[in-house]
Amino acid sequence: MEQQTGAQNEPLDQDLVRAIAGGDQASLGRLYDRYSGLVYSVALRVLRDTAGAEEILQDIFMQLWQKASQFDAERGSLPAWLLVMTRNRAISRLRRRDPISEATIEEASASLPYRLDNFLIQQELLGKVRMAMDGLPVSQRETLELAYFEGLSHSEIAERTGEPLGTIKTRLRSGVQMLRQQCDF
Repeated sequence: MEQQTGAQNEPLDQDLVRAIAGGDQASLGRLYDRYSGLVYSVALRVLRDTAGAEEILQDIFMQLWQKASQFDAERGSLPAWLLVMTRNRAISRLRRRDPISEATIEEASASLPYRLDNFLIQQELLGKVRMAMDGLPVSQRETLELAYFEGLSHSEIAERTGEPLGTIKTRLRSGVQMLRQQCDF
């Protein structure tokens, strides 16, 4: 299902991605204007380093330019695709800075049914997520923050918190389910 933008004359993300695949730089600029703030904020939240976040922002849009034809709107929205790439890239960068023995992280992604093409809609969605996070039990909220904002694996979270691995996995799964329900993801 294609998503609509707030303005009548604004092209859909999917149309812009097709134009980018055909070499249209202006379409890349439009998507950059729509999503650069969101991509940058996720990278900054994970890395806590402005220079690193800026570098990842540039890398993500370069990757979009080079691999636009790989985007499949049937599998999820463009904002979700960009955010998953951003999170993965930021976590990889953290791992290179501070290598650990466990090299994989179980990834979870949510397809966002919202068009995040303007600041007001972004702020509304972020407000929903914040409220939903605040409504979670403290143990679930802290576990989600460790996984998604600090990039820790399940094993690393269990080690840091002193909780059994199964408990950590259950908290993450339950927390993500509650967020999806509360935020209509």
